[in-house]
Amino acid sequence: MSDLANKKCVPCEGNIPPFDKDEIHKYLKKVDGWDVNSNQDKSFFLTKEFSFENFKESQNFVNSVGQIAEEENHHPDISFGWGYCKVKIFTHAIKGLAESDFILAAKIDKI
Repeated sequence: MSDLANKKCVPCEGNIPPFDKDEIHKYLKKVDGWDVNSNQDKSFFLTKEFSFENFKESQNFVNSVGQIAEEENHHPDISFGWGYCKVKIFTHAIKGLAESDFILAAKIDKI
């Protein structure tokens, strides 16, 4: 897919602007199946839903995502249940998307 999965997430303290639409679309081509959505305040975030055969597989996936999130110090919003997991990624400090969000998405796709 891309080399994003080989990069390391960089902690953001809010000292950079979020990606604009052009930058988002450039990076979106480097990850598989992620959607870009926006909040009411026009801030962007990535989402993807994963499907599984049962609850245990969903839970195992969530645990793997959690492990990556801790290693990268970049924590997505996760909801899951029987046979599914939804992941939402954005950089809280800038209320939008940055390269680290796409790096995390690429790493999650490798699970």
